Amino acid sequence: MSSPFRIAVFASGQGSNFQTLVEAIQNGSVDAEIVLLVSDKAKAPVVERAHKAGVDSYVFDPKAYAKREEYELEIAAELERRQIDLVVLAGYMRLLTPVLVDRYAGRMINIHPSLLPSFPGKDAIGQAWNYGVKITGITVHLVDGGMDTGAVIAQKAVEIRDGDNLESLEEKIHAAEKELYPVVVSWFAKGLVHVEGRKVSVLQN
Repeated sequence: MSSPFRIAVFASGQGSNFQTLVEAIQNGSVDAEIVLLVSDKAKAPVVERAHKAGVDSYVFDPKAYAKREEYELEIAAELERRQIDLVVLAGYMRLLTPVLVDRYAGRMINIHPSLLPSFPGKDAIGQAWNYGVKITGITVHLVDGGMDTGAVIAQKAVEIRDGDNLESLEEKIHAAEKELYPVVVSWFAKGLVHVEGRKVSVLQN
């Protein structure tokens, strides 16, 4: 019997996407195991979510280190000790250095609430709303160390209609995230993702 596909989730906030993955694993739609939560905020709600789900947490204080590489070396050691197959960023609010990015090249993904390359960075939903676009959406991409610049794995469009406001748009974006992220994680767990440069293809089941 093969060992389960092992995931580490990095998160800094509420942990809604973390919870979505927990539930997707529980209902069998993702054949994997969340082995570890990594968080830079000890009091973030996601830490409590991990505790309730029986997932170990590695929580650190960035201010206790002189530079990012120092705490990332400690995180890398923890990931390697736990034999992590895929790193899933889910609202982790820190740019990563090559210490982690290089180690997990092609095995580290992020979800961003816009159709990249449009509206990278913070408050992507607000950026799209203020710009007045009619279609925005979400992007799941590989992490390459830049600000939302990694190769695109999958995208899902979200229409902005006349009756929408910023709050309703946020709700639609979050609903789309819950639909798409577990699907992409399941592709990795099944070994279906093929990366060649910036071109990412998903093999058929």
